[in-house]
Amino acid sequence: MEKAYAPGKVEERIYKFWEENKSFHSVPNSDKIPFVVMMPPPNITGRLHTGHALNFTIQDIFVRFNRMNGRETLWLPGMDHAGIATQAVVERELLAKGIKKSDLGRDRFVEKVWKWKEKYGGTILTQLKRLGVSADWSRLRFTLDDRYKEAVKEAFVWYYEKGLLYRGERIINWCPHCHTALSDIEVEYETSKSKLYYIKYPFKENANNGIVVATTRPETMLGDTAVAVSPDDDRYKKLVGKTIILPLVGREIPIVSDKGVDKEFGTGAVKVTPSHSADDFEIAKRHDLPFVNIINGEGKMFNVPDKYLGLSVMECRSVLVKDLKEIGCLVKEEGFENSVGHCQRCDTVVEPLLSKQWFIKMEMLADKALQVVKNGDIKIIPSKWEKVYYDWLNNIRDWCISRQLWWGHRIPAYYCKDCGEVIVSREEVKKCTKCGSTNIVQDEDVLDTWFSSALWPFATLGWPEKTIDLNYYYPTMLLVTGYDILFFWVARMIMSGLIFMGNKPFGTVLLHGLVRDEKGRKMSKSLKNNIDPIDIINKYGTDALRFTMAYLTTAGGQDINLSGEKLTASRNFMNKVWNASRFVVMNLEEFNPLKFDSKNIHLELEDIWLQSKLNRVLKRQAELLSQYELGEASRELYDFVWKEFCDWYIEISKVRLYSDDKVRKEETQFLLWDALNKILKMLHPFIPFVTEEIFSYLPHREKALIVAGFPGYDEGKIDKESEKKAEFIFSAVRSIRNLKAEFDIPTTRPIKVSFRTEDDEQRKLLLQEKTKIMKIAFLSDLRFTDSRPSRTVKSVVSGTTFYLHVATEIDVEKEKKRLNEKLESLETERKKITGRLYNESYLKKAPSEVIKKDRDRLEEAGKEHVLILEHLKDLGA
Repeated sequence: MEKAYAPGKVEERIYKFWEENKSFHSVPNSDKIPFVVMMPPPNITGRLHTGHALNFTIQDIFVRFNRMNGRETLWLPGMDHAGIATQAVVERELLAKGIKKSDLGRDRFVEKVWKWKEKYGGTILTQLKRLGVSADWSRLRFTLDDRYKEAVKEAFVWYYEKGLLYRGERIINWCPHCHTALSDIEVEYETSKSKLYYIKYPFKENANNGIVVATTRPETMLGDTAVAVSPDDDRYKKLVGKTIILPLVGREIPIVSDKGVDKEFGTGAVKVTPSHSADDFEIAKRHDLPFVNIINGEGKMFNVPDKYLGLSVMECRSVLVKDLKEIGCLVKEEGFENSVGHCQRCDTVVEPLLSKQWFIKMEMLADKALQVVKNGDIKIIPSKWEKVYYDWLNNIRDWCISRQLWWGHRIPAYYCKDCGEVIVSREEVKKCTKCGSTNIVQDEDVLDTWFSSALWPFATLGWPEKTIDLNYYYPTMLLVTGYDILFFWVARMIMSGLIFMGNKPFGTVLLHGLVRDEKGRKMSKSLKNNIDPIDIINKYGTDALRFTMAYLTTAGGQDINLSGEKLTASRNFMNKVWNASRFVVMNLEEFNPLKFDSKNIHLELEDIWLQSKLNRVLKRQAELLSQYELGEASRELYDFVWKEFCDWYIEISKVRLYSDDKVRKEETQFLLWDALNKILKMLHPFIPFVTEEIFSYLPHREKALIVAGFPGYDEGKIDKESEKKAEFIFSAVRSIRNLKAEFDIPTTRPIKVSFRTEDDEQRKLLLQEKTKIMKIAFLSDLRFTDSRPSRTVKSVVSGTTFYLHVATEIDVEKEKKRLNEKLESLETERKKITGRLYNESYLKKAPSEVIKKDRDRLEEAGKEHVLILEHLKDLGA
């Protein structure tokens, strides 16, 4: 083994080894229980980001763990065509070259997008492999490949034939920049400081009086066809049915009473603009009101008085408010905060427009998706998201699935230009089924990306055909994704699985948080804090990135703050594992543990302690990973490997390794090999590259670590009493080392230590383990005493006092001076921290992690203060 681990030299070779041995490949096997994960397909809109690194790391950990547990493991990879997002990116790239989409036409533009896909799809695959993703690449799918197109077409036609799909005019979210309809969950709302305008609508019979409405969008009044009041509002009951005049337009409109009006908002009277408000659309349907469109797809005014024709929405607002003032109809303006919808892709303010689109009826689908989570068939982790899921499904509206784009699944609907017949078909339509005309055109629109993505768990396995894969691998076991697409994707996959397969698509949904920077800020181009995971890999190694992601993951699915400090800590852990393994490998020499008879092996206290700890952690790893708690699993594994195996067992094993007792030496060699072998197997799902490389240097029977069996645990070897005894010995050694460090005595300098205790068991134990304690603590002597020796400093461990003989080791007066100076410095520091923590302004403004750091340091300084006073007392001060 090389002296230092160099991930750059290892990772590519190891990954190639896995691929050549088909380690990721899966075939249906009736003798095995399947474990199936469908990779959330990344969009082909560019390179992967740290959020992807988190997501794929989590998936890979569970995939590798279950593969090692003997499950027939399939991780099916793929990429998403990402309709609106990809089209927008390619359009921008073409515009930079002076080319408009319209200059190319549909077919040539789509060709350009396919070229983009080939370029960036390859980049994404390379990045996934750099992350160590162990997916079955022979099954790679794309949501626009030919087989997938057939599945999407089948789903669309099925919905239509069952009466769940219709084309109609409804209010939709329209992006004036992307020129397409958006579903409700593709709109992100931002709080905006706006104004509430109070406008008087004069009565027809008495123009001097009127009814006053309040609105944040005065420009849409040009499309008003009524004013509505609540049936519970006594102020307006006598006015219901009266006719009023729409200012600046002159149109006569009625006052209606409707249950949808909130009498507490504004004046309690609201303007009704059916073509530009979802709520007003429903009011208009209930009262048979006319619809007047006044905003076009470009976000410009049309079908309005000439003065406002062609103005943008905001330009029209400015001019119209001025005109209302001039005619005396603007009663007042006041500041107001409201939520404004923005396009998720381009951040343009969304316009609610009346438009003819394709919709799926959601009531029945939503009810099915609700029940399957409520009855426990699908488990959502963390469970706090269940309520959010229920709330969304309980308030769902019909899903607008048509998009005015060129890139995507074209809607399989055809229109006869002679008789107007609409034909939805699995096959291309050449002739009208009603009138026989061949004057047929296909719908120009494509489907919402999430419509096709909703079929992912079964369309990738051959549906609508009844394939062997579909029968064996469906339903899948686990879906890992970010909480931000719970509605976009997860809920819709659940609906689709239940409708088309008659079964849930997966058993568990594991939602993780977002990756933020070290200050807790969302990563964005504007903040210039985006981190390319490949840059991290090049600097720290893949395993360090993966382990950091796992270590920071919480059971509650909170966002994680990624920092160089945390990545460095993980890289240090890789080095610790490498160095410990190198020590074991070098000390195996000509010893072959595979031929060693371990039946009658003699176990000393530290061996029993290690076996107990090892089996305890093996049990915990199996439990935690089976429960999808990888954060806790990684933290417990880290503590065991670093603090117990490396820091203690390897250290104490040197006593026997370097002895002349061949039998004891071979027993130690076997125990080290056995422990390391199991540790590598536990670590492998988290840090696959370094563990596979180390495993290749160890004697083993398995073909490779990736396909080795995950070690079982032996409950009978868990020995609490031996753990307690060994940990007392380790605490004693640690205490002696700390005393040496406190008085600047070199760790390796032999020094005499006496101990005093009333506990006979502790006394016997210390004398029994005396030789080992002296060697690892570097002592010249260790003996029991009935009284305190002179010129010593002490520490207490579990009631036993240890005395370090310092008479000839230190300058007592010099040490007193140093300790007093340190005491003063500590007191100054404590006063400063206490002052900050009692400052309310500081507590309000300072980041929580900074405040926690202060509190932790204050506690630590207090302990140091007590310790220094003890030392001064020991030195006779």
